[in-house]
Amino acid sequence: MSSTIRSVVIPVSDLAAAKSIYSALFGAPHTDQPYYVGYSADGFEIGLNPNGDVAEGPVAYTDVDDVEAVRATLLASGATERSAPREVAPGVRVCVLQDGDGNAFGLRGK
Repeated sequence: MSSTIRSVVIPVSDLAAAKSIYSALFGAPHTDQPYYVGYSADGFEIGLNPNGDVAEGPVAYTDVDDVEAVRATLLASGATERSAPREVAPGVRVCVLQDGDGNAFGLRGK
């Protein structure tokens, strides 16, 4: 299994305020929607999610070829699920798991 962390999604309570800060840091967003604002930092995706839980903090997403297969392997290894796989864009699915200490990590793929 070859895995690479290529994105982090940051939950925000005030999208306009967060967008102002992150735009000052990364420039204009490539995606600017009420449900998601995305930036590219040399190919690394920085996303702002106004529907996320700010108490849970940012989630780093690892790109994988098969979300279901990797998810099953990680659950069998002791990870627990925070959110089940769901489609967030055509052909792109994500889910969030956590380790034994409650640290969240995400999977992104097909």
